[in-house]
Amino acid sequence: MTTTLPTATPAAPERAAGRGLLRLALRSRRLALGLGVLAVFALTAVIGPWLASDPDAVSVDLGQAPSGAHWLGTTQTGQDVFAQLVVSARGTLVIGAAAAVIATVVSVVIGIGGGFLGGVADETLSLVSNVFLVIPGLPLVIVVAAYVKGDGVLSTVLVIALTSWAASARVLRAQTLSLRGRDYVLAARVYGEKRWRIVLVEILPNELAIIVSQFIHAVIFAVLTQAGLAFLGLADPAYLTWGTMLYFAQNAEALTGGAWWWFVPPGLCIALLGTALSLVSFGLDEVLDPRLRTRRPRKGAR
Repeated sequence: MTTTLPTATPAAPERAAGRGLLRLALRSRRLALGLGVLAVFALTAVIGPWLASDPDAVSVDLGQAPSGAHWLGTTQTGQDVFAQLVVSARGTLVIGAAAAVIATVVSVVIGIGGGFLGGVADETLSLVSNVFLVIPGLPLVIVVAAYVKGDGVLSTVLVIALTSWAASARVLRAQTLSLRGRDYVLAARVYGEKRWRIVLVEILPNELAIIVSQFIHAVIFAVLTQAGLAFLGLADPAYLTWGTMLYFAQNAEALTGGAWWWFVPPGLCIALLGTALSLVSFGLDEVLDPRLRTRRPRKGAR
């Protein structure tokens, strides 16, 4: 009597690879630390405004240093800095995430679409990307933001997204040009697969790591750019962000007046958010790229 050994399903290697990546992700200290900090900021943005006091409420405590009553002190008009910091977290993250999503979608459509289609479409989209690349980013942001000033948060998001997609599109185009000549893509063409299916099934998954990395850097760029625009007075001051906190502190001469508790906390939050996003990016690179993985010596090994 013979017994038939169970055969592995085609999905078994994929599941094993997925479990291996998950173990590597759990062991990555950079990724764990970055995600932990981002989780704190996200939780603050979600539930913080419901728990904090009214950030616009004034009191008789004018320009007070941090104390038990006001953990981060007050502004010159008696507004609680801690309440403003908590409420501003939501505005900063919303603008950063929204601008990054729009910029990433545009870069994916133009970069992958042009690289896959080739011909006149690729040349046209490449020309558009090159035009946006040669234009200095910061002056363009300042000019456009000054033109649409007062049109609300959406205009700020669109301005930032408009100036942050071109570099990512060039990277994705170069990778697509390399992938479209691979054997599995050519085989899909021979079998008569539709173009959209080849892009979504054969090409896009192989560029997912690049897209995620570009999205993270787009969030960092959006947060820093919004803070710069707000500091220059080119953002909507009614929409609280860490950048608008710096703007109000600068207008009130908090630095020369020694009111460090007004401008140091939002500045530190911006720096900490950028550091956390960078750690997540570095951690994902280590997990997804075997060449960047570091081997830790085992205990007792010499």
